Amino acid sequence: MPVEILTTQASIIAMADTEPDYSVYENKTGLADDLKFLASMPELCDVTFLVGDTREPVCAVKAVLAARSRVFAKMLYTPPSPQNRKKESTKEGKLRLFLKRSSEPLLNLQNSGSQPSQHKTLIIEEFEPDVFRQLIEYIHTGAVTLQPRTLLGVMNAADYYGLDELRRACSGFVQTCINVDTVCALLASAERYIQYKCTKSLVQKVLEFVDEHGNDVLNLGSFTLLPQHVVRLILAREELRADEFTKFNAALMWSKKYYDNNTNEDLKEIIGNFLDYIQFHKIPANVLMREIHPLGIIPYAIIMNALAFQADPASVDPAKLSPNSSRVRRARQNKGRSMSVQSSLDPYGSNTTLSSSGSSDPTNSQLTNP
Repeated sequence: MPVEILTTQASIIAMADTEPDYSVYENKTGLADDLKFLASMPELCDVTFLVGDTREPVCAVKAVLAARSRVFAKMLYTPPSPQNRKKESTKEGKLRLFLKRSSEPLLNLQNSGSQPSQHKTLIIEEFEPDVFRQLIEYIHTGAVTLQPRTLLGVMNAADYYGLDELRRACSGFVQTCINVDTVCALLASAERYIQYKCTKSLVQKVLEFVDEHGNDVLNLGSFTLLPQHVVRLILAREELRADEFTKFNAALMWSKKYYDNNTNEDLKEIIGNFLDYIQFHKIPANVLMREIHPLGIIPYAIIMNALAFQADPASVDPAKLSPNSSRVRRARQNKGRSMSVQSSLDPYGSNTTLSSSGSSDPTNSQLTNP
């Protein structure tokens, strides 16, 4: 057979393999847009979630939730046991009373086109409204825009409701979204979800980033939004790469911010919570005398001990350089041995609650469900 004929036949076969199959038409984008519109219309939905402390309404379609999540399927379609029916009836009565008092149009379930008994209303207290809204959007459309401010909540919600693809996507996004602009927002959301297992790995990655970029993180304005015990944790870390004067300025900045909102407290007492974690003897003498001492908020003994140590290290008992240095060392040792997330966030067992603040400029990542 001539070479020209073989070449022609090969070309025809190759063209046949590359030609699109016009018998199959897909419009996944249009489907996602329509389902997103469906979830945004309360009159088209048959379940309303009242989310968070503010009981913000988030609407959805039960069949879609059940098809995408076995957890939602059990929650929405498994009948309650006889002993729980009375409790469910009481809860439903309270919900009806809440909805009756509410002026929110989205919660008007008594419209002429639907029967109240067909519309289910549930309270979700585990997650914040923004987080739960993103979860519902992903379930209905297969896509969601991940943001550092809500990343930890979405990751734990995905794990909680059995959405493994979304959980893995969040875990992958962590590697790219941790930067100086987002690190405080990530830390600020950690305690809100401290009881969930996905939190520990994220917190560890964030703290490692803080250690590596200590000076930059401590100079952030958003550093003042962190709770006191998280600030203590960061300043106490042996791995933190930050000079002592920067640590002092970060503690001072946080204390002034707190004092502005609590003027009945003493600024000296506020900043006193951080002095154990600052090695003043490592701050140059001229900085101690020109920048720190004139403020009048650092005990005179600390300044004098630091200056004396710099003049003659043997003349000062090392324990006097930090009044509670032994407690700090014990806390670090305990933190190193502890495997709990709570200990990694708060070595002193503080019950202070971390507020979720969106102070950073979120970095976005588009996730699409294959």
